[in-house]
This record gives sequence, C-alpha cells and structure tokens, in this order.
Amino acid sequence: MKKDLISIKDLTSKEIKDLFDLTAKLKKNKAKFAKSLTGKTLALIFQKPSNRTRVSFEVGMYQLGGHSLCLAPQEINLGVRESIKDVARTLSRYIDGIVIRTFEHKNCLDMAQAASVPVINGLSDFSHPCQALADVFTIKEKLKELKGITLAYVGDGNNVCNSLLFAAAKTGMNINVATPKGYSPSDEVVKLSLAIASDTGSRIKITEDPVSAVSAAQVVYTDVWASMGQEDEINKRKAIFKDFQINSRLLANASPDVLVMHCLPAHRGEEITDEVMDSRNSIVFDQAENRLHIQKAILIKLLKESR
Repeated sequence: MKKDLISIKDLTSKEIKDLFDLTAKLKKNKAKFAKSLTGKTLALIFQKPSNRTRVSFEVGMYQLGGHSLCLAPQEINLGVRESIKDVARTLSRYIDGIVIRTFEHKNCLDMAQAASVPVINGLSDFSHPCQALADVFTIKEKLKELKGITLAYVGDGNNVCNSLLFAAAKTGMNINVATPKGYSPSDEVVKLSLAIASDTGSRIKITEDPVSAVSAAQVVYTDVWASMGQEDEINKRKAIFKDFQINSRLLANASPDVLVMHCLPAHRGEEITDEVMDSRNSIVFDQAENRLHIQKAILIKLLKESR
C-alpha cells in the first residue's frame, strides 16, 4: 500500500523515530545503501525556485542507486496546461515517486489523491515536512535527546513554523513560537499540535515576546520574514518584524551554548545577523546537510518499503 508524506501531522511518533534511526544509519554508512533504489525514478515537480530541496533529492536518489528528473514550471504548467489529476495519473505510469514543490497546499493533496505512487511535499504554503524533519533530527543529533529540549521559533508563523509545531508535538520536544501580532501560526495548527502534545508531553507556547521565547530555549530558529509569493510585503514586514531579528542582543537572553538554526535561504541583516549566522552557535549548515540524509530515509521508506 502506497504512503505519502504531505504533512508531519500525518506521521506517527514511531514513524518519525524510525525515520531518524534510518537517517543516522544512512549518514554513517552511505555505501551500505548504495543500491537501495536501483531501477527507481523520482519526478520533481517544482513550481517554486529551489536549491536545497532539488539538489538534496537529486543527489539522494543518485546515492541510493536511483534516478531523478526535474520538471520545471514551464514544462508542465501544472493546473493550466494540464490538470493535476491528469499529471498525477500519467506520471504514475512512468515513475516510482513524486516530489511536488508548490504554492497551494491543495496541490499536494490533489496530487497525492490522484497518484498511485508515493507523493512527497517538497514545500507548500502550509507545510514543509522534509525541512522540519531534518531540523528536529539535527537537534537530536546535537543534543542527543528531544524530551526536555525547548526550541524557540522567532519570526513569521509560516509553513516551516507549522511543520516545526507538528514535529515538536509528535516527538515530545517543547516549542516556543514568538511572532508579531497578526503573524502567528494558524489557530488550526496550534489546536492540532496542542492535542498531539497532550499525549507526548510536549509543551507549546505561543507569544508575541521574542525575549520570553528564547529565555528557556536550548535552540533558537528563524526563517525569512516574507516567504516566496509575499515579496511585495517585504518593506511592510521589515518594520513589523524588526524586534524579532536573531542577533547577539536577543541571544543574550538565552543560554551561552544555545544552538541557532535557519532553514535557508537567509536574508542576512534582516531576520538574522552575519555575526550570529557565522558564529560557533550556528548549526545552519548542519541542518542543510541533513536534508540530504533525512530525505534519503524518506525515499527508502516510501519508494521501497511501503509498496
């Protein structure tokens, strides 16, 4: 039976643990898994620009013995030249899995519903599951545990924030989210995360005070203030978010050993300073590397083990 990865809320805590266990093995011994997906082909449908997502999936498939092909916006013109349903059904006859990086989350859901092969959300306006899984794996790798760890997310309550809320709740990690008024994560996401957290022991705090968010945190995380498709809001957001910048002044309220994360690309001098981004506390490029390893685990679980 095929399985998709559209949102972390759809994964069980055990499935996440199993993914992390496999990721650690893949990272430690690349050669052992070199033929895991021999003969498999992955289609990458990208409506948005990509660096880490495209490269990590393409390299991941190559390292696992498989093949990938990238379908740019002008090649498919998804939903305009051809319906999502027809694209999904056609590709399912050719390939073994689909990664879709798109604007509307509904596109991911429609693709998954119509495709007979596994579909992976490479980013949507609601969710970025591969990113958050790589992030939480990185935290576990650095701190050896997740229970009792507090992650502070400071910035826009966007798709990455949503996925981190789900990931923290599923793994029992605590999370403090600090956003300006009007930019908090959706009530639906917070409600669902709190319900999950009641079973796992995760503590979730939503605030408009970045100092309060980082003061008890072992990890501080940020993302761009305006996501792709929101570029016309950047000047307005710069004024609103100015007190939510990750800088040395804000981090003075956290532990001296606090870890700093950013999902990239970073707008240096806006949501994070050069001083912090390049400091000894930064693990930004460790989490970027781990996109490759976690996605290789996802590919094995979905393209090999679930069919």
